[in-house]
Amino acid sequence: MTLALLEPLLFLAAAGSASAGLLILQLGLQRVFAVAPRLKPAQSDAAPDTSLTVVIPAFNEAHNIAACVGCVLASEPPCRDWSVLVVDDDSTDATVENASRAGSEASHFRLIQAGPRPVNERWVGKNWACSKAVEQVSSDWLLFIDADVRLKPDALQRALAQALDEDADLLSLAPRLSCGCLAEWMVQPIMASLLGLGFPILETNDPASPVAFAAGPFMLFKASIYAQIGGHRALAGEVVEDLALARAIKGGGHRLRYLLGLDAVDLRMYSDLAALWEGWTKNWFLGLDRDPVKALGAALVVLLMFTVPWLLLPASLVLLWLQPLLANLWWWLMALASLAIFQQLLLRLWTRRNFDVPLSYWWLMGAGGLLVGAIGPVSIWRTRSGRGWTWKGRPLN
Repeated sequence: MTLALLEPLLFLAAAGSASAGLLILQLGLQRVFAVAPRLKPAQSDAAPDTSLTVVIPAFNEAHNIAACVGCVLASEPPCRDWSVLVVDDDSTDATVENASRAGSEASHFRLIQAGPRPVNERWVGKNWACSKAVEQVSSDWLLFIDADVRLKPDALQRALAQALDEDADLLSLAPRLSCGCLAEWMVQPIMASLLGLGFPILETNDPASPVAFAAGPFMLFKASIYAQIGGHRALAGEVVEDLALARAIKGGGHRLRYLLGLDAVDLRMYSDLAALWEGWTKNWFLGLDRDPVKALGAALVVLLMFTVPWLLLPASLVLLWLQPLLANLWWWLMALASLAIFQQLLLRLWTRRNFDVPLSYWWLMGAGGLLVGAIGPVSIWRTRSGRGWTWKGRPLN
């Protein structure tokens, strides 16, 4: 092989690998979602004779909390006795005022203060607020949702009915990721695809498998079992508390159900680029088992599949002009890069058809790949060094 051919062959290999990776991703998603367990449709049965508390921990959620509380209070009654409890985790914005206003006319709504965290103990994330909430309730079931969640009117009813029907000790729903800002449109569809393919939903629901997973935005516990595993207090220092809780449930021999709830739960995770960057650099390395090879490898694969084709397409045109003697190779490069970009569009079309996610800004997936490619190494550095490793400005180390 001459040196003159090495460059085009490397480019062709990159374009072909991107196309092959996107094909594997799409086929994998279709396979997973064809067999994944889902939240069942609403039933017309009478409300069950049990009790439920919906707990919403909130820290500086002034922009989210009113809409979240409003959706929950507008729910169809899931059981004979249910209530909504917002726990303010020492917010410095208008979270308390907005939450109080949203729930002011509902007799089954309460707002409490979590109070200061113990000075000599390590509490991270929402663990403190959730643990303080549990001290205030005595219901049979506990549902923890995040302030950026929006529930459909029948979501509570369907989730509780299925938890009772399947004798679940923890029922968690995978939400539909929604986007509202440009940064989210660039990154979240890519992340949703990776999460859909990578999370072991079948193994999680298999009692014989040790694999456990849950989605923190919607976790419905049987209260007695939650208390038995120690709840959020037992894992006060866990950054990824949802995964730790799921492992505690399954490790204790209890029944874990993790279902697709895409038609019942919407989740908008980030309001702008800064929040998205903080959130994903917090979670990326942890979500890949603190394995630097996995974290860097996954970031590079995303870069290859989503960004490289957008770079190679214009490059093929320039090279066709600069090196006409290799025109056949450059035409092949153009075709492969175009095919990979078309596959990205097909992926978004599949997402729109299955999850009602619009095609908005699909052509910015290349830029989204660049962001994800940067998130990988930054997440490793922040997690290991503790520098800049924060959530909503609070340090996690």
